[in-house]
Amino acid sequence: MTLDLEAIEQAAAMLRGARLVAVLTGAGISKESGVPTFRDVMSGLWAQYDPQQLATPSAFRKDPKLVWDWYAWRRELLAKVAPNPGHYALAALESLVPEVAVITQNVDGLHRAAGSTDVIELHGNLSRNKCFANCQGDPTYVAPEAALPPVDDMPPRCPHCESYLRPDVVWFGEALPGAAIARAAAVSRQAEVMLVVGTSGVVQPAAALPDYALRAGARIIDVNVQPDAITALADVFLQGPAGEVLPRLVEVMRHR
Repeated sequence: MTLDLEAIEQAAAMLRGARLVAVLTGAGISKESGVPTFRDVMSGLWAQYDPQQLATPSAFRKDPKLVWDWYAWRRELLAKVAPNPGHYALAALESLVPEVAVITQNVDGLHRAAGSTDVIELHGNLSRNKCFANCQGDPTYVAPEAALPPVDDMPPRCPHCESYLRPDVVWFGEALPGAAIARAAAVSRQAEVMLVVGTSGVVQPAAALPDYALRAGARIIDVNVQPDAITALADVFLQGPAGEVLPRLVEVMRHR
């Protein structure tokens, strides 16, 4: 795919003039690293399961071992992937703009691994565990070395209350972390530019963030392989993979 260099120049000029850039990322940028999307991951032994039937509090209560094993398998998949040039380009943006906040719907931790320092994780992080009962407050994070060891191949337990540990990700039927969504909304309203990368723009409440930014006067740059629900709101649409578009965008910012 040939990149639109004129559009990239236009987007670079917007970014250069911003004090605060809010970046909103979705599954598209991680998919370029080889991270399966939520439904793509249902293969092999797990193909018989509906992810919406596993990623729920009720499923964990009914069969904690099944749900824990599924997430352990997903963690094994993530251990084999690394940030791609798109992730690294967003981290490099911090040296070109006074303030960059990355708001992500992804749970893979690749933004931090690439060097981004201000990452707001709307759906949690698959590498962390917390107490299922949140006995010490919501969330009650438990480090692996602090957990009570598993018994009979069941999940490890909380050292405070002995409830099972669960992955620190948002399940169906659960609200997004209050502090994360509140800060994401605030950043969206304060930014001069919002850079939207690899998201369909239809999953709420994240899908509302570009509208918050727009209503507050921000310019919108949309990066995706195909037009999406954000494209109509955008001042500039950069069509192409994030791993190609974002490094080129950063390069133009550095040399103009």
